[in-house]
Amino acid sequence: MKTVLDVLSEIAAEAATLINAVYAEPFEVEYKSPRDPVTLADRQANALICQRLGEAFPGVPVVAEESDPATFAGYRTAERAFFVDPLDGTREFVKRNGEFVVMIGLLEAGRPAAGVIFAPATGVSWVGQVGLGAAVVTNGARAPLAVSGTPTLAEARVLSTRSHRSPDLERALAALGVRQLDALGSAGLKCAAVAAGTADAYVAPARAGSRWDLCAGEAIVHAAGGRFTDAWGEPIDYRTESLVNERGIVASNGRLHDEILARLAAARSAP
Repeated sequence: MKTVLDVLSEIAAEAATLINAVYAEPFEVEYKSPRDPVTLADRQANALICQRLGEAFPGVPVVAEESDPATFAGYRTAERAFFVDPLDGTREFVKRNGEFVVMIGLLEAGRPAAGVIFAPATGVSWVGQVGLGAAVVTNGARAPLAVSGTPTLAEARVLSTRSHRSPDLERALAALGVRQLDALGSAGLKCAAVAAGTADAYVAPARAGSRWDLCAGEAIVHAAGGRFTDAWGEPIDYRTESLVNERGIVASNGRLHDEILARLAAARSAP
């Protein structure tokens, strides 16, 4: 019998095939707002994922980036809901740098329970179910994921956004005092790196995307032994009316989490 992760992985792989077909040819770029591009790949993948989830899990709301909000009315009180970013990293897709993923997360009783992150450019996926562990899947072979054991920020590699830079962001990140600070496209890829232990934390000190950018990644980070909160240290609330992540993100190996939060708080209060 197929597990939830099996089904989500199959759907993500099918969406990745559509995305790669668009990626292989010239494509048009539209803008939902001045800094928010959308392409045919986003829309086609969104439609396919929503259709497949509806067939496999009838009646479960699907909160998807490119869907009309009317299609997922009731998600705030539903026992289960899916959060879908059909193409996380559209800016990177447009730049053709390969740093984009499909993300499907399952929320149960208000908390991320399972997730799949699939990278169309490489065919690699990261999967996880809270309480059952996480894995990376490469060419059909699974290997377990676990967060790093790095104990201090002075030894840490921290990831942040590639596309959404600002002076305030630079100041906050500098205040962390880490060994290595790298930029990477796609929230999903940054979460996957934390879950895999190749990065020690992913930090976004202020507004950062929407809930569909987080659900799958949070489930996988937790399943791999890590910790995931907003930049003030509070759990991400997936049942709010607004789906925007106004309070930032910190995903870490857990050992560094409190130190990161303390330094972000100090940076916010500095003159």
